[in-house]
Amino acid sequence: MQLVRGLHNLRPHHRGCVATIGNFDGVHRGHQAILARLRERAAELGVPSCVVIFEPQPREFFAPDTAPVRLTRLRDKLELLAAAGVDRVLCLAFNRRLRELSAAEFVNTVLVNGLGVQHLEVGDDFRFGCDRAGDFGFLQQAGLANGFTVEEAATVQLDGLRVSSTGVRNALGLADFTLAEALLGRPFQIAGRVLHGQKLGRQLGAPTANIQLKRKRVPLTGVYLVSIELDGQVWPGAANIGVRPSVKSDGLAHLEVHLLDYAGDLYGRHLGVTFHRKLRDEQRFASLDELKAAIAADIAAARASWPGNHFQ
Repeated sequence: MQLVRGLHNLRPHHRGCVATIGNFDGVHRGHQAILARLRERAAELGVPSCVVIFEPQPREFFAPDTAPVRLTRLRDKLELLAAAGVDRVLCLAFNRRLRELSAAEFVNTVLVNGLGVQHLEVGDDFRFGCDRAGDFGFLQQAGLANGFTVEEAATVQLDGLRVSSTGVRNALGLADFTLAEALLGRPFQIAGRVLHGQKLGRQLGAPTANIQLKRKRVPLTGVYLVSIELDGQVWPGAANIGVRPSVKSDGLAHLEVHLLDYAGDLYGRHLGVTFHRKLRDEQRFASLDELKAAIAADIAAARASWPGNHFQ
């Protein structure tokens, strides 16, 4: 899959494609349905498939402190899009200049002059342009005027529940990982690189992998039963994700994972942590001894959950 960052990096050979536009946060089953149709139409027309995304996501630009928490970082999103068979991603910087484009200007600048779109797939709730003035009807008229077709993707439902990024966030907030997995089409996972931390876990009898998150807010907080696939083997463990209120905190979210019975060096490795069950909320402890006892109990709970039942 090819990544093009910014309109200024589009070249003549990028023109001519079937495209879709959106945040694609989580790349859930609703997104996957759009991408499947995108691939079909691209194959029919004999052109590449292209997904247009924004960085930051528009609501993060307008209200960074209250925007929905991301399910996937950009790196994870790109990996999921590649796995879904997308040929090309155009990542647009969402800034004031882009925000001020009218719907007509966006169509002309991005879709017509930039990508030379032949067909466009959009979600049923897609809005775009300054003040979100553009909608499906507007795109249909623009397509007629500029020689591309537009198709509106049908809503994907699961047992009567609309599949959406919001639905996934709500499921995670309730620690309903079964529902989250059903909506995503895969278990929920957070990935990152293992960095050197404060080494406090060793002092507490539970060495942890400190995984870099590169974001202030995460869709989960607390202590969880998790697993990591490492060199072809699945390692169960306990993970704390949050701001670590019992130690000196930098105010950022951290993910710390203790792998049961693992003694190797993980520094520098990029790991994916799969979440299975919530063990408890994140707590502030009055002393390191209390924290140590709680961590020991968390590890015992994780160990008891593993044999023979695969997290059920």
